[in-house]
Amino acid sequence: MNGENQAGIILDSLLFPRIFRSFRMAIQPSKLIIAFCMIAMTGLVGWLMDLSKTVVTTPGTNGIETELNLFLNAPERLDSYIEKNADTEHHRGVFSTMWGFGIAKFHGSLKAIFRFDLFGILDKTVEFLYAVKWAIRYHLVYCLIFAVINLSIAAVGGGAICRIAALQFAQNEKPGITESLRFSTKRFTSFFGTPIVPMIIIAIAGICVVSIGLISNIPFGLGEIGTGLLMLPALAAGAIIAAVLLGVIGGLNLAFPAVAYDGSDGLDAISRSFNYVYAKPWRLGFYTAIAVIYGAICYIFVRFFAFLLLWSTYRGLRVGAITQSARGLPDKIAAIWPEPTFPRLLAYSQATGSSSESIAAVLVYLSALVIVGLVASFIISFYFSSNTVIYALMRNQVDETPLETVYTETSEIKDPSA
Repeated sequence: MNGENQAGIILDSLLFPRIFRSFRMAIQPSKLIIAFCMIAMTGLVGWLMDLSKTVVTTPGTNGIETELNLFLNAPERLDSYIEKNADTEHHRGVFSTMWGFGIAKFHGSLKAIFRFDLFGILDKTVEFLYAVKWAIRYHLVYCLIFAVINLSIAAVGGGAICRIAALQFAQNEKPGITESLRFSTKRFTSFFGTPIVPMIIIAIAGICVVSIGLISNIPFGLGEIGTGLLMLPALAAGAIIAAVLLGVIGGLNLAFPAVAYDGSDGLDAISRSFNYVYAKPWRLGFYTAIAVIYGAICYIFVRFFAFLLLWSTYRGLRVGAITQSARGLPDKIAAIWPEPTFPRLLAYSQATGSSSESIAAVLVYLSALVIVGLVASFIISFYFSSNTVIYALMRNQVDETPLETVYTETSEIKDPSA
């Protein structure tokens, strides 16, 4: 009997299996709807901003060559390439360029995860970060506007998903969309400010270091001596930058859950999440690794489900379609809808034989796009849900706060659908 009790205590003390609840939490309809709206709004913003078409492209032997390709493969040629082709008609938007590149690196990272290729994951991540560097360096105004708009979208949508996940994990409640959005909008400043606070700290410390560096320009040897005398403050500012960067890398994912779980403001949320990084870094890394691997497996399952849905619908429609298309294809379904495959769920029929087939191809594409959008919505929902669970586990381990403790407001009106 004592052995059974001890086994039960040991199992209860193992918190990491609770991360596996993230899948069921992520597929909750309210979270998927919010995530889908976030993707739709982000896509709309990117599409509107891409009307400017500021990215220089040229036809190449292996497809379209862009600024981004050159920045990654031959950066020394990029400036002359932009200057030479700036007035040509071949241009593309920053969002569409980054989107295609990011999707390719995301799928490459998934393959690396299943091969247990840590260097492959790191390589894809570094390449994406270089792409972000290109966008910021050559399209700074675009990036600033896009970042502010999408941080606002994430603050409302991501904050709402974290709030639903917090109440679901802590008290097994399922608040409605209206209630969760009311919570995130009421604390919009906190959610919006959490990623900005570390940037401000880094910027202030960086200005201090740069200012000390400027002192070295004073002539007659005074600059060098002044810089030497102020070396310790410069190192202190550098230490602050390093500490904040490590906190951002390890703990920024926990900032939104901190607001959702504890009703924290932006500064307190950053302080809590950074504290967990430095208090128990190995445990946080272990939880994060489990969430990443489990999330990759769940994504493959969800993508496979979407593939079966699209493929079975495609095959079923072709069974019923016996009329030849205007282009001489076996049937009209083949003319308006390319067959979906697991690597490529979504494809658009470029060549159609009549105006009716062209309209049908657009409608079919938009319908399939909804399914693909739900797959992407799952990724967003899982990201926020799993990080909310990890935050609760870390808070329990570091602060000894019970998992069931979650911030509530007695004045908050409950959603009837909850």
